Amino acid sequence: MMVSVIIPAYNSEKTISRTLDALADQSYPADSLEVIVVDDGSTDTTPDIIKCYLVSYIHQENQGPATARNRGVKEATGEIVLFTDADCVPDTNWVREMVSSFEDTEVVAVKGAYRTSQKTITARFSQIEFEERFEMLTKVESVDMIDTYSAGFRRDIFVKMGGFDTSFPVANNEDTELSYRMSQLNYKMVFNPKAIVAHLNHPDSIPRYARLKFSRGYWRMVVYKKFPGKMVKDTYTPQTLKLQILFLYLSVLLAVLTALWPPMKLPLICSLAAFLITAVPFTLFALKRDKTVGLFSPLLLILRAASLGAGMIWAIFSIITKIRTV
Repeated sequence: MMVSVIIPAYNSEKTISRTLDALADQSYPADSLEVIVVDDGSTDTTPDIIKCYLVSYIHQENQGPATARNRGVKEATGEIVLFTDADCVPDTNWVREMVSSFEDTEVVAVKGAYRTSQKTITARFSQIEFEERFEMLTKVESVDMIDTYSAGFRRDIFVKMGGFDTSFPVANNEDTELSYRMSQLNYKMVFNPKAIVAHLNHPDSIPRYARLKFSRGYWRMVVYKKFPGKMVKDTYTPQTLKLQILFLYLSVLLAVLTALWPPMKLPLICSLAAFLITAVPFTLFALKRDKTVGLFSPLLLILRAASLGAGMIWAIFSIITKIRTV
């Protein structure tokens, strides 16, 4: 089966060589594998590095990763198109594992798994966040989230769906939007935990983590505007996460009210207690995998809920403002 691997790259000089080295070392037959790198207007030495490899090189003016991935699919010859990122290092068997899932003729899309060897607490916390979600995905027959760091599609279905929505200017939730569209049509999408890529770039500091989660919250609300039912339930988002955002912001509101009217202190205590209760499952999950991260988890969960919630609130404000100006 012919397979095309597509990588969007923008100013990726620090990592792209590791990605391409890993793809050159795949266990999948080389004569049935093509690698296409779409340079999204890089201003560093990324193009020079790419041209040192036996891959198809495409240059475009900077238009964002959604446009870059769609452009790669147009040039692809594979029946299956796989996506990974320029800061990911696929395992030797990554292509073989991704393709194996398509042996089921009903499967139209496949999602692989992340791993990391980063050492900072925030990066390790981010990894455990993914692992919690991986546990959820293994319990369902069909998923509704295909992340582009390790994604595979039948090319004809991808083209039929119109690819990624190019109105998303950054690598943030354009994959969620496509996944939800496919889910609406009841396409079968599966998770293969053996299709592994190492991520080199989990957020490695508190400010960077907070900015990333703010952005995630903002763009997820943009997607939820189109698919409101997914806000209630999907296969990828822990329900405890939604409750943590709710109870954290409720606690902030109640703290303000308590300052104005002290009898509100009891509801405030109850709201804070509810947040802590929802944090218990993740904290125990983290403690089993990384004791240090587990100990810091309650604080990091507060940061996560605050950042995601702020992004979501900003998105709602932006949407309302646009509606009023129309």
